[in-house]
Amino acid sequence: GTDINLYKLFLEQCFNLLREGGYCGIVIPSGIYTDLGTKQLREMLFNQTRVTGLFGFENRKGIFEGVHRSFKFVVLTYEKGGITKEFPAAFMRLEASELDRFPKQGAFLISNDLIHRLSPDSLSILEFKEPFDMNITEKVIKFNLLGEIIDGQWNLKFTREFDMTLDSHLFKTNPGKNTMPLYEGKMIHQFIHNFDNPRYWVYEKEARKAILGRTVDKGQRLDYQDYRLGFRKIARNTDERTLISTIIPPNFLSENFQAVRLYDEEGNRSLPYNVLFYICAAWNSFVVDYLLRMRVSANINFFYIYQLPVPRLTENDTVFWSIIKRAARLVCTTPEFDALAKEAGLIGHQDGATDPGERARLRADLDGLIAHLYGLTEDEFAYILTTFPLVEDAVKTAAMTAYHRFGPNIANREIAALLQAGESKTLEFKSTARWDVKEKRINKTLEHIIIKTVAAFLNTAGGSLLIGVDDEGKILGLTNDYKTLGKKQDKDGFENWLVTVLLDNIGKNFS
Repeated sequence: GTDINLYKLFLEQCFNLLREGGYCGIVIPSGIYTDLGTKQLREMLFNQTRVTGLFGFENRKGIFEGVHRSFKFVVLTYEKGGITKEFPAAFMRLEASELDRFPKQGAFLISNDLIHRLSPDSLSILEFKEPFDMNITEKVIKFNLLGEIIDGQWNLKFTREFDMTLDSHLFKTNPGKNTMPLYEGKMIHQFIHNFDNPRYWVYEKEARKAILGRTVDKGQRLDYQDYRLGFRKIARNTDERTLISTIIPPNFLSENFQAVRLYDEEGNRSLPYNVLFYICAAWNSFVVDYLLRMRVSANINFFYIYQLPVPRLTENDTVFWSIIKRAARLVCTTPEFDALAKEAGLIGHQDGATDPGERARLRADLDGLIAHLYGLTEDEFAYILTTFPLVEDAVKTAAMTAYHRFGPNIANREIAALLQAGESKTLEFKSTARWDVKEKRINKTLEHIIIKTVAAFLNTAGGSLLIGVDDEGKILGLTNDYKTLGKKQDKDGFENWLVTVLLDNIGKNFS
């Protein structure tokens, strides 16, 4: 990396000085296990040494005088030679005396395989503090990371416009004709675009020229001319909230406000507006914030966001619109959002929520919905809420209440438990029973697969078959199958068909 921090050079030189079988113990900043710029050093440690301990401190109690109390550092120990398959680690400890008990007490055994699955591009190590942390991360890594490019789905790319130092000659301290505000991170909060007033303005013509560089300005549409989703760059995992995001009206951006790119070089739009609402809701949720806090130390950049596992919901997903409507009401509270509000089915900013109580309820609803989206149990979500000690208890209680409200009713809890368990020798998921999604027609082969699955369970230890669920446990529903049933295209019609096909093929004695 280009960020030559001295501790990186010292760590590398310590490695060079060691003979094979020699040991090293070194106190260095926590960036060694989180930052993208230390990826190659992590590769060196994993592939050419045997890491024997990674013990992380926070300087809250002033272990090092003259160092900021929120600064995090690590005691790293390793033996040169061999490879690291797994190693003991502890994070966010406060007392130096805890080193005496490490790794016998309070340590997690982290495998190289888990690191590669959680952070395939960066090999970053997450800060596990409790067993819940490992359980939750194992559960959420089934979702694609935001940095993965997936054909046929929406994908994220980020953009940067102005550096606060290099482009400072463009910034004016007073607004004027043909100027636009320069958005900085401190001007926003979660779902709020006007949290603070702008400090600087830029002339639109000068700004366009700076953004385009050598590209000829043909009047092509640029990102600043549209609504944009972004987040604060400056944030710590010890703050009240770490991931702070909203959608802003057309404006230019500073480096402290990181934004999603909307247009390519030809001016073609790449993301639907409603996806912006969805991502904004996900980023501001306790769940996604929690996942980020295990990775980030001080500043958030694109690299950290790309490593987040976020379900790629679309308008075809049942819960998508439940999330969109609430996020839109939180964001669209002033007239400049009227056009965006209509994309979410609102009349305009008049439908936006400005009453503090109503906003709190909508935010709690989103937290509850998104916790279920990730398949979290009540205990897991309750644990996540405890990792935000500076958030008011009333806010966390409201989020948990919403979680209960959106949870499955008693009749569906058995199915919910099956979905969470995943496929096994006694549990099968089938997307459809009759309708071939790829060929868009009734497919008798699919019917035969259903019959074979039931027969297989009957011939062994028994089991459960869920129809309308994909291989990952995502609920698809039976709408497509219903449409194939002639006059009675509903649940009763489907049950009649299913009973008949099983009776015909398996027999009354067994069905």
